[in-house]
Amino acid sequence: MMIQIPENKIIEAAQKGMDEFLKVFTDAYLEVVGGDICAENMDKLNGYQHTLLALRFFTEEINEGGFVQLIQNGYGGYIFDNPVAKALRQMGVKDLSKIIYKAKEIYDANRTELERETTEEEFDAMYVDFEQFDELEEKFFYIEEEEINTIATYVDDNIEDFAEIVK
Repeated sequence: MMIQIPENKIIEAAQKGMDEFLKVFTDAYLEVVGGDICAENMDKLNGYQHTLLALRFFTEEINEGGFVQLIQNGYGGYIFDNPVAKALRQMGVKDLSKIIYKAKEIYDANRTELERETTEEEFDAMYVDFEQFDELEEKFFYIEEEEINTIATYVDDNIEDFAEIVK
């Protein structure tokens, strides 16, 4: 089942910027999966759609609380256990792909600790315990705008992989 998005919504969003353009797609994906991704609804999206949705979770979480928050909020497996970094590289964003691969190495080596239930104090302490994420977050902030624009251009050039556009 291909997800349908009205053409006027895409045009309207694109006029507001690349972030809004991509958000139209991921909003539609979230609607189809009932607001959250899980094993029961994974098959409702194709690989391209999963990559875009993973990118949304990634950027929102990194901008709000970094890799520690991303993982503590349950998105580590979705991003690091799936070929998100590879797919992003194929879309032309090599620097973001490298950041995700490096973060995956830290995640894989410390998964149990990073995913465990924590108190507020333990959660806050993780930022000190895993300060190796800091450099990756800084790199992301530096490249974010350019990489998002590259992804948006890729989506626009290959729109049929991401949604069916209806009049």
